[in-house]
Amino acid sequence: MKKKLLLTSLLVAGAGFAIASDYFFKMALTPFNKKPDSKKLSGKDSLYRNKVWFRDFPKEKWSLETKSGLTLFAQYLNHDSDKTAILLHGFMSDSDSMGGFAKMFYDFGYNVLLPDARAQGRSAGKYIGYGWVEKEDIRNWIRQVIAKNGQDSKIIVMGQSMGGANTMMVSGMKLPSQVKAFIEDCGYSSVKEEIMYQAGNLCNLNKIARMPLVEAVSGINKVKNGFFLGQASSVKQLKKNTRPFLFIHGGKDHFVPTKMVYQNYAATDAPKEIWIAPLAGHALSYPMYKKEYQKTVKAFLDKYKL
Repeated sequence: MKKKLLLTSLLVAGAGFAIASDYFFKMALTPFNKKPDSKKLSGKDSLYRNKVWFRDFPKEKWSLETKSGLTLFAQYLNHDSDKTAILLHGFMSDSDSMGGFAKMFYDFGYNVLLPDARAQGRSAGKYIGYGWVEKEDIRNWIRQVIAKNGQDSKIIVMGQSMGGANTMMVSGMKLPSQVKAFIEDCGYSSVKEEIMYQAGNLCNLNKIARMPLVEAVSGINKVKNGFFLGQASSVKQLKKNTRPFLFIHGGKDHFVPTKMVYQNYAATDAPKEIWIAPLAGHALSYPMYKKEYQKTVKAFLDKYKL
């Protein structure tokens, strides 16, 4: 009788763990039960004028097909320039959320391409790749920019949050010579570390409970999304980067902890700079320090004649 009760308890516990793992996978790596950022603009937003300008600016609609048959979409702002900034949005957002950044780069003389990452915005897909899967998509967008603007194109890639991690992961790939530099804002050091951190930060799980859950989610992700969470490392990709890199992070970021930017910064031996917005929380460095942010980005671009 005791053996049956023990077996039953183990089966119930195992089933419960499997359900919890699947639910956590859905919450972390799919658009399940989530809505994109609101499109409503607020006059209290320090980037309000930028975002209104972006909303009203005429945009070209671009698309590409992935090897797996997904159709991805992007918006393009034409400045008739040989310089293009590719701007990458954050988790469960879309290209419209980068409107404030688009105005900044347009004012700097850049064309601007804003992709919707797979499974987000207007792009197809079931699973979010946290930059590891999307890095190949970004390389294909880079090729489209070169096809449109010619071999003399100068391209920079800039991303925020998950888009920042995507930027770092792209930096370690073999890329066309037209890609000149990278800028990342509040990206994480690795997908596994970020999900492990969020399991504690958002779900209040201690480290002992977190570890098997995240490992299970990693296994599910390998089957469904093609990679283990530990593979998706910004740090490892940055070690292969050879192009100038600007790292930005909020000094009070408790979503992607500020300590991660120092890990990322240390990982690359390429020319690099770092700027910490002292009191900014996650993804708030630009709206809280608008003038300093623009000055920092412009100085970086000018330094490398971009």
